[in-house]
Amino acid sequence: MPVVDTPVTLTPSDAGLTDAEVLRIRNDFPILGTEVGGKPLIYLDSGATSQNPVSVMEAEQEFYEQRNAAVHRGSHSLAVDATDAYEDARAAVARFIGARADELVWTSNATEGINLVAYAMSNAGLGRGGEASRRFALGPGDRIVVTEMEHHANLIPWQELAARTGAELRFVPIADDGTLRLEEAARVITPATKLVAFSHASNVLGTINPVADLVRLAQGVGALTLLDACQSVPHLPVDVKALDVDFLVFSGHKMLGPTGIGALYGRKELLDALPPFLTGGSMITTVTMERAEYLPSPNRFEAGTQRISQAIALGAAANYLAETGMQRIEAWEETLGARLVRGLGAIEGIRVLGPDAGRPRIGLASFDVDGVHAHDVGQFLDDKGIAVRVGHHCAQPLHRRLGLTATTRASTYLYTTTDEVDAFLDAVALVRPFFGAHR
Repeated sequence: MPVVDTPVTLTPSDAGLTDAEVLRIRNDFPILGTEVGGKPLIYLDSGATSQNPVSVMEAEQEFYEQRNAAVHRGSHSLAVDATDAYEDARAAVARFIGARADELVWTSNATEGINLVAYAMSNAGLGRGGEASRRFALGPGDRIVVTEMEHHANLIPWQELAARTGAELRFVPIADDGTLRLEEAARVITPATKLVAFSHASNVLGTINPVADLVRLAQGVGALTLLDACQSVPHLPVDVKALDVDFLVFSGHKMLGPTGIGALYGRKELLDALPPFLTGGSMITTVTMERAEYLPSPNRFEAGTQRISQAIALGAAANYLAETGMQRIEAWEETLGARLVRGLGAIEGIRVLGPDAGRPRIGLASFDVDGVHAHDVGQFLDDKGIAVRVGHHCAQPLHRRLGLTATTRASTYLYTTTDEVDAFLDAVALVRPFFGAHR
């Protein structure tokens, strides 16, 4: 059986949520009161997608019931109301990450945000965007740097950009404990480097990367930085100005929002200099049959009919998290994450990936069960009402580096209780005996 730390009861002075507050928070999430196979749902897959509070669902419903109209097009009252709600949501989400509203571009998710930057840089290399965009152009001899722990969304777009431009794609390796080898980063990030793209927190290892160190190395050679914040913006305070990154992306559905909405932050002068990626209606000033002139950012990157209801719901999600307190959420998840890592590590035949408890990491843990495939582990847990993620978590190269093809991942959020973590650990302790792998 796993060895679990003595339960910690947080108090406001600890800066974390209390047990009572988490129980109250759970009342805002109807799905957490449901059952799976006759057992109470224990949802430990928030790293893949989070659940939605009532206020977020009501925001989207309220838009369709009372404000549904195209934004930035009509002059009638309903269109003005819709536009105001849409831009208010942009301001709320921008404020949530310490940005200005005109520095936040709506995208469908983080993957689209990364592809937007990658394809816009391709367009810069083709001469689109004029002199202002030349700083984004890549060619043979230039270098793009990512890390060995990236998920596919922050790897494949750069593979494709390198293939289109002739630039070289290089990697910052990881150590066996799941942390970046910064001494290698200093060697890989050279004056040839034009962009350094990396995760704030790994979706597999849980590692929180040293953003300041990597930004310093990139700025030292004049390279741009792009931070993949999919696993950080929902879980800990993020301030783009304090981090001093050039671009940052995140997805709405991982931070209590709906699917189909995400955001790209970019420093204003960079967004205004970056050529458009998708083109069409809603992002232009003047069009002739031969050419078009484009709006300033962020509208120049939002071609076509916008994701209006999703943006408004994401604004509600950002407000919900801000009112709860991101520092308190971070502290609560740090406690849960340490409980996960220590508990799993105490079970015979379990290999936990990533740094030890107590080191910078978010509230998730991926692990391998000796002698049992991850898919079987997932099915065993699902039979007990416990939802986890299994597979390579869109990070095949990282799993290959660790000598694995698949793992099981449990991930927490502000609505996860210590009792749920303990129930999960108790269930994992039964996996190997159930499959006869302990003999």
